[in-house]
Amino acid sequence: MQLKPIIPFEPVSTDTIPSGENWIAQIKWDGVRVLTYYDGHNVKLYNRKINERTDHYPELTKIKSYCKANSVILDGEIIALDSDGRPSFNEIMRRDAIKQMERVKDIRKKVKITYMVFDVVYCNGNWLDEWSLKERNELLTNILIPGEYVQLVSTHHDAITLFNVIKQYQMEGILIKDLNSRYYINGKNDRWQKKKFYRDLVAVVGGVTLRGRIVNALLLGLYDKKGQLWYIGHAGTGKLKHSDWKKLTERVKPLVTNQRPFINKPQRINKAIWLRPELTAKIQFAEWTKGKVLRQPSIQAFVELSPEECIFIEE
Repeated sequence: MQLKPIIPFEPVSTDTIPSGENWIAQIKWDGVRVLTYYDGHNVKLYNRKINERTDHYPELTKIKSYCKANSVILDGEIIALDSDGRPSFNEIMRRDAIKQMERVKDIRKKVKITYMVFDVVYCNGNWLDEWSLKERNELLTNILIPGEYVQLVSTHHDAITLFNVIKQYQMEGILIKDLNSRYYINGKNDRWQKKKFYRDLVAVVGGVTLRGRIVNALLLGLYDKKGQLWYIGHAGTGKLKHSDWKKLTERVKPLVTNQRPFINKPQRINKAIWLRPELTAKIQFAEWTKGKVLRQPSIQAFVELSPEECIFIEE
């Protein structure tokens, strides 16, 4: 029987960590969500949007080397580590974003992957989505064979301690799951929750983009030791309401200039409107990329901080 790809169960975001004997916690690995399908004959890999990734990760096609089941659907995250040994979304995207499959042979030598498996949805001809997470975990432990490219995600009963460790190592966050939960295909609910660890900073607003006549994103920057303003990313999401964007549109009009304030040119930004760097905003973000650009920046608030105080801090 050929197995059709499914849309995986998704967690909901939380600011608080649930407690109780039925809750377990796992590291939220910063990678690419991929499900492995083995119908007894062929192995196929698909991401959460049901785009095939079999050819991107040939290391995972020899399923008998890491799974005892005669047929199976495994759920997990494919990760790649940076030079500091931490999971890096940028690194895994060097593999996942490949368009010319002939490049895979070369890039796999440079970007080594690990498949962090955390669930099993189907096994030996039976769907397991009505099973409890506890039952699925027990089965997964019995059928998975950890090895060079595949690992079983560990579970922890002290979610708060795990989250503190995540913050210490500046990783993405944790997942908190109810051991009684079934696997909701193409769904999400609070039986699976995610608590991300974000950092924040105050950045200079050096430009904006418009949708219609209303500002819809900020171009952000920080100063270096020489007093040069460097573009570090753009943010169009966060805590601003539509009325706030309208007020901001009026607020930036006196700041418009023909001079680009950033020493470096923002990439993939069309029709930017440059501003004199006078506004500052608190920005929440997930991590720095190697190119010194913020990943997942989110606008929290405008703050009364001198732009000259918005500088790169050595980590």
